[in-house]
Amino acid sequence: MNDIKTKIQKPAKKVVVARKEERSPRDFWQENKEAVTYKIRNFVLAQVLAELGELEGKISIKDITLDRPVAEKFGDYTTNIALILAGRLKMKPREVAERIAGKINVSLGRRDDNNDNSQISRVGEIGAIVDKVEVAGPGFINVWLQSSFLSTQLQRVLMNKNGVVTTYLAGKKIAVEYTDPNPFKEFHLGHLYSNVIGESISRLFEANGAVVWRGDFYGDVGMHVSKSVWGVMEKMNKEDKSLEDIEKLSLEERQKFLGEGYALGVRQFEENKEVAEEIKDINYLIYIAGQDLLQKTKGWKPIIDYRQYVKGREEKLPEVAKVYEAGLKWSLDYFESIYKILGTKFDGYYPESWVGEYGMKIVEKGLEKGILDKDYRTIIFKGEKFGLHTRVFVNQLGLPTYETKDLGLAYAKYKDFQYDLSLNIFGKEIDEYYKVVQKALELIEPDLGKKAFHIAHGMVKLPEGKMSSRTGNVITFKWLLEEVKNETRKLMKDSDLALEEKDRVASVVGLGAVRYALLKTNIGEDVVFDFGKSISFEGDSGPYLQYTYARAKSVLRKSKIIRQLADQKSKLEEERYHNILKDYQSISDEEKAVLRSIPRFAEVVEEAGRNFAPNIVANYLFDLAQKYNLFYNKHSILKPIVKLLNGQIVNKNKAIEQYSNESIKQSVILFRLALTEGTANIIKQGLYLLGIETVERM
Repeated sequence: MNDIKTKIQKPAKKVVVARKEERSPRDFWQENKEAVTYKIRNFVLAQVLAELGELEGKISIKDITLDRPVAEKFGDYTTNIALILAGRLKMKPREVAERIAGKINVSLGRRDDNNDNSQISRVGEIGAIVDKVEVAGPGFINVWLQSSFLSTQLQRVLMNKNGVVTTYLAGKKIAVEYTDPNPFKEFHLGHLYSNVIGESISRLFEANGAVVWRGDFYGDVGMHVSKSVWGVMEKMNKEDKSLEDIEKLSLEERQKFLGEGYALGVRQFEENKEVAEEIKDINYLIYIAGQDLLQKTKGWKPIIDYRQYVKGREEKLPEVAKVYEAGLKWSLDYFESIYKILGTKFDGYYPESWVGEYGMKIVEKGLEKGILDKDYRTIIFKGEKFGLHTRVFVNQLGLPTYETKDLGLAYAKYKDFQYDLSLNIFGKEIDEYYKVVQKALELIEPDLGKKAFHIAHGMVKLPEGKMSSRTGNVITFKWLLEEVKNETRKLMKDSDLALEEKDRVASVVGLGAVRYALLKTNIGEDVVFDFGKSISFEGDSGPYLQYTYARAKSVLRKSKIIRQLADQKSKLEEERYHNILKDYQSISDEEKAVLRSIPRFAEVVEEAGRNFAPNIVANYLFDLAQKYNLFYNKHSILKPIVKLLNGQIVNKNKAIEQYSNESIKQSVILFRLALTEGTANIIKQGLYLLGIETVERM
């Protein structure tokens, strides 16, 4: 069902939320009171109320927001609460900020201006998390975390091999529908985009504690199928081929034949009036064939008698049904071969022939309620009264339209999986269409309507030109996969991997390059897929992240003490990191940058899930990889230069006897290996959320 048209638009950085209406699926998310950000916000709220008692009962934790500063020199978090409160208090924002920050620092024991020891004793856990706060600019309050806390968070990352799982969606059931390719047509780059987005969002929901049901909706009936079947029969006649001949072809060759048949049917429908009438008649036969197939395969009991609408050519039903059933099976088998490559396993498949009948029952209910209007056979929803537009739900031929099928889809999915939330993911070109369907569903079936939302993603294209399966000029998934694999193989020409392993790695890295290129842009924006930039091992690309992961794993393999590190993970306690920070004058800026980035991952997973924005994960991973590579290039991990308190510089290349403090040297190595393994763990987990596999050697 998801056929995506494309156009060029420069990607933006703004996160686009799924709906602009007041009702938002983000309201579905719960507060996680164990999250570090929640604890800090709650602490800030307490200090605001303690310092500015007149605000008691007038603000809540929802008013306290934490953002990441534009630069690390401004701390780990920043809040604009002082700017928000200044107007209410009729004070200057900077003055409000200084009062709040002063109160916080006193409570943390960082200052003793008021000798308020009672406050210091009450901060408890937060004192081990927050180091200090400072006021910046017009009234921003910047927050720094304790280095010891960051070290503890690093330890947790090392101990957690199964990835970050938060509880924001604990106990919630979410149905996610995506991909939606139409049978008889090839699986192109647009379908890939929908799949990549849907799979990533599904994994983000799971990482936030939800149970996810993956659904695929496809158009097995309708005019597009009628055009395809007519075109396939015409091609078979012209090329003197039988279904048995086509059956002998590979999956890709069969699908190509079907796609060419569709393109032929589209052209002839537009150019030849007689053919157009024949295709319209075949359309009724397709509905009957689809219904008959459901009866044979699923024991389906028809709700609608489509034979009443047949005008002519009923004698062609056996031939049409035979081509239809064969083509449908080939298409679905072909799609499954692609889903296997993509790592997607759907829990439910929803053909239009099936959900359309459910939809007709909902339409009848809409007529009874006076929500829909009927004029002879045509049934419409007048959306103008709701600021929308009018849509036809049953056409003049008496057949259900996409609108009715989407109504039935909501019911069919709920019948299979009693979801708390249902998300449909599709191209933004049908955004306005779906708003009408959504409103009709809310009015006819309120219980279903309040659970249903949609996410409209942008268009995708190659720089060379527009995709269109309508004309047969389409960028297929299999072609694209082979192209990126070949290009990746060229970049790996100097690799010492065995030929078979090099081929496998090229496939993994190539597919990862495509996924990352599609996901690093905000969902609502259009994407231009650029081969050169996407496959590069430098810059903001999938291969760059995979290379960083492989580099980190290489360091861990080379380390003679890696087994010791693995054996002692349970001993990587807070004291070890305290000792490092105590023994040195300071850890390097590059080490600190990595250390500060690693604990952010759980927050990133939550933020990306809440905003349906895999690009937040992609951007974070790129930033982490950059920081790790800078650290890697400036500091030896296994042969460190150690700076003691007295300023003496000692290099591991010198004789070990020269070290006055061997434990410091070992601590440095272990700490840097911990940063390396922590980075590798996060990159692997993050890439999994993007649907990207990692490789340990390149």
